[in-house]
Amino acid sequence: METYDAVVVGAGQAGLSASYHLRRLGLSHVVLDADAAPGGAWQHRWDSLAMQDVHGVAALPGVDPPLGEDGGPPSGRANRVVPAYFADYERRFELPVVRPVAVDEVVSDDELLVTRAGDRTWRSRALVNATGTWTRPFVPSYPGMATFAGRQLHTADYRGPGEMAGRRVVVVGGGASAVQLLGEVAPVAAATLWVTRRPPVWRRDDFDAEAGRAAVAMVEDRVRRGLPPRSVVSVTGLALRDQERAAERLGAYERHPVFARLDRDGVVWDDGDRWDADVVLWATGFRPAVAHLAPLGLRSPAGGIRLDGTTAVADPRVQLVGYGPSASTIGANRAGRVAARAVAARVAAREPAAALTGTA
Repeated sequence: METYDAVVVGAGQAGLSASYHLRRLGLSHVVLDADAAPGGAWQHRWDSLAMQDVHGVAALPGVDPPLGEDGGPPSGRANRVVPAYFADYERRFELPVVRPVAVDEVVSDDELLVTRAGDRTWRSRALVNATGTWTRPFVPSYPGMATFAGRQLHTADYRGPGEMAGRRVVVVGGGASAVQLLGEVAPVAAATLWVTRRPPVWRRDDFDAEAGRAAVAMVEDRVRRGLPPRSVVSVTGLALRDQERAAERLGAYERHPVFARLDRDGVVWDDGDRWDADVVLWATGFRPAVAHLAPLGLRSPAGGIRLDGTTAVADPRVQLVGYGPSASTIGANRAGRVAARAVAARVAAREPAAALTGTA
């Protein structure tokens, strides 16, 4: 069985970036992707999410981002434009992506790592984990959830505002996705109610490069200490865009505290107040998809995976990209480069330097 320098798990932005830099460094590797087609999480986003609605798609290394004729965002659905961009990228750079491969676990075998998916295995000197969060939607537990007669769905299951037309919709969550979904749903719903655990923090100034660096630094500090990561977006504050002004005029962004429980007909607070609902939309975020790494014992006592850059402190053979501070398109590109260099350094320490070619 061939032993690769690295196995990359996941072919989203972070995984493709890592593969690009691994190839430039002359490192043998394979990219295992659970999806049947290119596009990462983008191919699963809702149909009404247009390219002008996204927060921006950073260019993959070595190519320009998808652009419209005027140099701005291209027209079209994000779940079509971005996957097409990723597919072209894989072909252009002949990246060694194998799909569909759903990785079950990664285990240690002396100095090597063994990645298992069903009856298939891959051996490698290092692992670059780029599985992101999309496959692990988080829904909190509240009393009475099982008794609610209406529909409950997570952001990951949302397909567009049409399915909310004429309905009374509770949106739960204090992040950017809740703001965006309210912007789509409020103009067509019979009524909406926004509930959050904490009062939302609205950004009143421009989000410049300095603010971005500060936000990333806060997330980096958490993973450095082994704490569960928070998304970069969660520390940048919220802002309304032009397409959300109609929902604002309807009062959709009047925040209410989270209810105590659900019953058959809606949500109920401790003081007995209630709000009848047809739909509860959980915009409550995602968790890192890292269960397949459990055999390696990477988690710290604090509950997260402690990182030094992209390197797992508990097992330096493992690089994590698209995790914590690199869980954004811009951060993912940088993390892919850093992870590839870390793999190269590890391989070089065990093999003659002449075995490595290229630069990144």
